[in-house]
Amino acid sequence: MPAIVGVVQVISVGSSSIFNIGDVYKMMPISTAKTFSGSGSFNTGDGLKVTNHYSTTNTYDSDGIDQANIMNL
Repeated sequence: MPAIVGVVQVISVGSSSIFNIGDVYKMMPISTAKTFSGSGSFNTGDGLKVTNHYSTTNTYDSDGIDQANIMNL
């Protein structure tokens, strides 16, 4: 279904971002990332109380490739 779009002002687009207006079949950003976070991370909300005694994060990764970008064109 066609889209009718008015004026759009783009200030900035990140290096691994996609900006699209209108119809699209497939959108594939070419980027991968790995995030290590400890216990109690990424909690959101009001009035949280997180208690972690002796918390550690295991960052050892024995494999060489987790997710490839092969054929992601």
